[in-house]
Amino acid sequence: MDQDFLYTELPNINIPVHRLGLSATNRPGRKTIYKAVDEGLNLFFCYGFDTQMTSVMRDVVKTGRDRFVLLTGAYNLIVGHPNLRRTLEKRLRQLNTDYIDLFLFLGVMKEKQLTEHVIEELCRFREEGKIRCAGISCHDRKLVGKLADEGELDVFMMRYNAAHRGAEQDIFPHLSQHKPGVISYTATRWRYLLKRPKGWHEEGRIPTAGMCYRFVLSNPDVNVCLTAPSNIKQLEENLEGIRKGPLNEDEMEFMRKFGDAVHHTKKWFM
Repeated sequence: MDQDFLYTELPNINIPVHRLGLSATNRPGRKTIYKAVDEGLNLFFCYGFDTQMTSVMRDVVKTGRDRFVLLTGAYNLIVGHPNLRRTLEKRLRQLNTDYIDLFLFLGVMKEKQLTEHVIEELCRFREEGKIRCAGISCHDRKLVGKLADEGELDVFMMRYNAAHRGAEQDIFPHLSQHKPGVISYTATRWRYLLKRPKGWHEEGRIPTAGMCYRFVLSNPDVNVCLTAPSNIKQLEENLEGIRKGPLNEDEMEFMRKFGDAVHHTKKWFM
């Protein structure tokens, strides 16, 4: 098992962070979340309404808050911004903690949605010690590249997978100066990378979910990839996959070709 592949560092986080982060978006059940804890995962993403995740986190942080990296945030409402401080205080209560490790402004689609007030407020939370890292999740890759150059934010969350590789040009080249953390999601591209795309040879190879996660994590610019299993079996399969370590060059080339085939048949979804 390649420990260097399985763990990473994030800004202002003083413990090794497992490179597979868990989301309970697909309601995998509390047993699955406890299983993830037992398997060594320590970065957990939750929304305020995500009762499965919040209840387990409230329990496990009682005896070891410093072992866990909690990721949450306030969602961009498109029309008018949420009250960031009110959302932060609510998350602190829900998770029964004095601080949030990674607090993001979630769902930024366009640059105009990210006002200077939002960035100032996020940085203020960090200065107050209520959060360790300030950041955004964003669909505008060029905006993320610009913000990475500026260096005010600590972490960025974005889509990245074998079919959706634009970050390699628009974001990753901008990380070297300030070294923000990068968290990716949709490694399987909403499961399209697990299906045969139109025009793919009938007997042609199809990636496994584990290969999709290994593709993402084989990129050294990605610190953590989120997984959202529906049950314990899927979690175990994903963990078994990444324990094999990075993909070799032949496997990477296969994933790129397969990703291109998926991309070309699903342009409307990019």
